[in-house]
Amino acid sequence: MDLRIQRYAFLALAAAVLFGASTPLAKLLLGEVSPVVLAGLLYLGSGFGLALLRFARGPDPHPREAPLAARDWGWLAGAILAGGVAAPVLLLWGLAGSGAAEASLLLNFEGVMTALVAAAFFREAVGARVWLAALVMLSGGILLAYDPGAPLAFSPQALAITGACLGWAVDNNLTRKISGADPVVIAMVKGIVAGSFNLMLGLALGGTFPVPGPVAGALVLGFVAYGISLVLFIYALRHLGSARTGAHFSTAPFIGAVLAVPLLGEPVTPSLLAAAALMAIATWLVLTESHTHEHEHGHLVHSHRHVHDEHHRHVHRGDEGPEPHVHEHAHEPMRHAHPHVPDLHHRHDH
Repeated sequence: MDLRIQRYAFLALAAAVLFGASTPLAKLLLGEVSPVVLAGLLYLGSGFGLALLRFARGPDPHPREAPLAARDWGWLAGAILAGGVAAPVLLLWGLAGSGAAEASLLLNFEGVMTALVAAAFFREAVGARVWLAALVMLSGGILLAYDPGAPLAFSPQALAITGACLGWAVDNNLTRKISGADPVVIAMVKGIVAGSFNLMLGLALGGTFPVPGPVAGALVLGFVAYGISLVLFIYALRHLGSARTGAHFSTAPFIGAVLAVPLLGEPVTPSLLAAAALMAIATWLVLTESHTHEHEHGHLVHSHRHVHDEHHRHVHRGDEGPEPHVHEHAHEPMRHAHPHVPDLHHRHDH
């Protein structure tokens, strides 16, 4: 395994751990809060928690991350509409007319759809090893959620849940387009906007605003499981691309199932152990991927956090501050060969 490249996979896995932990913990709050209102509070906890973190840093003469550029706001708006507005509405409508087992099975398609959207519409390089890992992850998730006693049938509600997965897949790929900017700001904006929408939707659907105790619990859980998790996810998107980050993040349902054993007293089942084996195999497939070929870098001007490696040999004014630092810089055309993944500098055609 090339740790120089694959070390960012551990950020995606850490994001999956934090997000996966939210499932059993959120179940503890569902007795006090309606599901849609809870979703709004979790997103708002993410947004407002990250806002406090962002402003607590105070002014910095040498910024740690690049700000969102004017062209980034369109991509961010699309990501919020797809993943924070459309996907929850489709999911809620689908859940209203389908069983829990059917919904759990269908929600496992998000990782594969992320890879499909990345390859088909954003021309991301997705090799056979990554496709295999995504399918193994999908198999593990289906095995984990499968209930032989539950009826499964194609329906408009099932199509809506699949559409929600597509919405999150589009969200992941659009967020990848702006992953060179400050992940805290990106996640903060997504949390506040999506949280406000979901909270208003939940109240409009008849939900009631809970008492202060559950509100505080939901906000804190949202900050950690949604906010910090999304920041780590965006860092992984920056360095790995959508398909590989999505494959690693697909372990989140399994992590939630494992944590439900001590938290909710759920049993350790053969399907849980089999899913663990499949998740481990899929993670190993992506971590041990090696992608090397001669490729060409065209002229590129952008701004992001960087150090002076083989891709950053530009001239400085002298006031940029110590590495890693952020400033607008130009990449001159270059042709070479080395192991790489679809990071900010390797989004070339294949």
